[in-house]
Amino acid sequence: MILLILFSWQLTSAFAIQRFPKPEFESGYITPETLLPTPRANVLEVMDVAIFLIAMLLVTWAVLNRRSRKLVFWISIFSLAYFGFYREGCVCSIGAIQNVTLALFSGSYAIPWTVLVFFMAPLLFTLAFGRTFCAGVCPFGALQDLIAWFPRKIGPKLNAILGIIPYIYLALAVLYSATETDFIICRYDPFVGIFRINATFSMFLFGGGLLLSGIFIARPYCRFLCPYSVLLNWISRFSRYHLTITPSVCVQCRLCEDACPYEAIEKPVTVKNPKSRRTIVRTFMLIMLLIPFFVLLGGWTGSRLHETLAMVNGKVRMANELVNPETINGEPESIEMTAFKASGKPVSTLYEEASGILHQFYIGGWIVGGFIGLIIGGFLASRLVTRYRTDFEPNRGTCLSCARCTDYCPIKS
Repeated sequence: MILLILFSWQLTSAFAIQRFPKPEFESGYITPETLLPTPRANVLEVMDVAIFLIAMLLVTWAVLNRRSRKLVFWISIFSLAYFGFYREGCVCSIGAIQNVTLALFSGSYAIPWTVLVFFMAPLLFTLAFGRTFCAGVCPFGALQDLIAWFPRKIGPKLNAILGIIPYIYLALAVLYSATETDFIICRYDPFVGIFRINATFSMFLFGGGLLLSGIFIARPYCRFLCPYSVLLNWISRFSRYHLTITPSVCVQCRLCEDACPYEAIEKPVTVKNPKSRRTIVRTFMLIMLLIPFFVLLGGWTGSRLHETLAMVNGKVRMANELVNPETINGEPESIEMTAFKASGKPVSTLYEEASGILHQFYIGGWIVGGFIGLIIGGFLASRLVTRYRTDFEPNRGTCLSCARCTDYCPIKS
């Protein structure tokens, strides 16, 4: 029905008469071409969403029902071709974090419905079925997956340490979006410039470096940079129908462990080290004291860095240039400063706005720092806790549901 209405609108526009003819100029003036969104653009949005949801359904079926790595591979090829090179990496579920944040903190911003779908759909699928979005729909992951030719393991400790970076990236992205400062995920996206073949030299080096390292360290962006992976990691731990390595009894052949390039297979832990009740209580108390300490330390550190973080904001930067002109160091005047001077607004207005933004960053610094401290404290505390298991199991948080392990598993039914 929606498609019929849009088609009728487009057909009517094509045959509409020009009620107000353009004025004729004798001075040689050429009327510029007016660019307006057409009904076809709306149809493309609907088509993008439909293809996105169909791809999510197909890859979920391939992972959980067919347990086929081959099907996942071909779906990822399609996603790379369509969402990557054809749609040029937009709309992006990863960058949609910023749109959602801005919509929550700014009453004047109306988030596009397509962005909301691209943001929410993978989260809902992950809650039900695990990270199937990462398996074969995300074009960023698909691109890296194709070049993981000689993956090497880097060990659980380095994995965990590097895994803190996406949390920092997510916190900063939310902070800059909430303060209407910048969309840093889009600004520093390493692959969109490659998809559009217009990357700057620095971003080309960044993206090329990630792809080069991805030959030996599988999916470095997904595992150690992607802020959206933080949300997927959390939600996937509560997924109801998650990928299992074997459909029945595990024979502990360890083939799945060797097949997983993301080190997401957890080994059996069956031998319990005997601990006295006093030791267990001391460990518990240490965990309870450790986490609040890191939260407070992180929050205090973030609040101390709020001025440095706020310098990304254009108004704060301009106010700093006016108060401390020596910081320019002979550089040409910024475009923002030129535009402000041309506007005729009083300097006091700029100072007042910059002061309000600095206060926002001060509060945000406490929150961001406390969040990062909580993550670090949780990581250290988790090293003191051992979860006992009898079989090889995928880690529900870090498993990307790529189905490699199911192909290597000798148990097929």
